[in-house]
Amino acid sequence: MAENDNGGGGKFVLGALLGAVLGAIAGILFAPRSGKETRKMVGDKAKEYAEKGKDFVQEKADIAREKIHTAAERAKEAASEAEKKTRR
Repeated sequence: MAENDNGGGGKFVLGALLGAVLGAIAGILFAPRSGKETRKMVGDKAKEYAEKGKDFVQEKADIAREKIHTAAERAKEAASEAEKKTRR
């Protein structure tokens, strides 16, 4: 991953997910089904998209943790180098 990656990929995924949700909602609302069938479909889709949302958030949290860990390691290394230089 590039050092200067500003999360554009995350925005794309979020936009794609939002587009999929809106498309699914439009499809459900305009489909010729009974109310019972539509309610079941809405419930099923809501569960599906909730799971996808959880996965998305978990993925982004994992990436953030990794970046924080990397930054902490770099800070430790920089502090160690600075300490070595001051002892000279």
